[in-house]
This record gives sequence, C-alpha cells and structure tokens, in this order.
Amino acid sequence: METRRQTTWRKSSYSGSNGGDCVEVADLTPHIAIRDSKNPGGAVLTVSRRRFEDFINSLAV
Repeated sequence: METRRQTTWRKSSYSGSNGGDCVEVADLTPHIAIRDSKNPGGAVLTVSRRRFEDFINSLAV
C-alpha cells in the first residue's frame, strides 16, 4: 500500500503579503518542487536538492 504525504508549500519571508510575483517551494526529499504562487494548480518544476542549492547560491553573488 502506497502512503501519500501532505506537501507543504512555502514562500520566502521576503515575499510580503501584497500578492506580488512569488514562487513557492516544497521539500520532496530528495528533490525540491517549485511553483508559481498565483497558480498553485499549474505546472511544478522539480529539481535535485543539489541543483536548487547551486541556484540559490548563484543568487547570492
């Protein structure tokens, strides 16, 4: 029997609450899921945790 777990999506604390252009992420160990917060039923991009870390680190430069 397969057990489904609840996916918890979260936005950056920098997003604010004014409905701007935001993305949400979810931990799907060993992957990270990314979606548009304005379209939660839309497409989801899934990347490895390592690639997501590389992406985040590239933003800090």
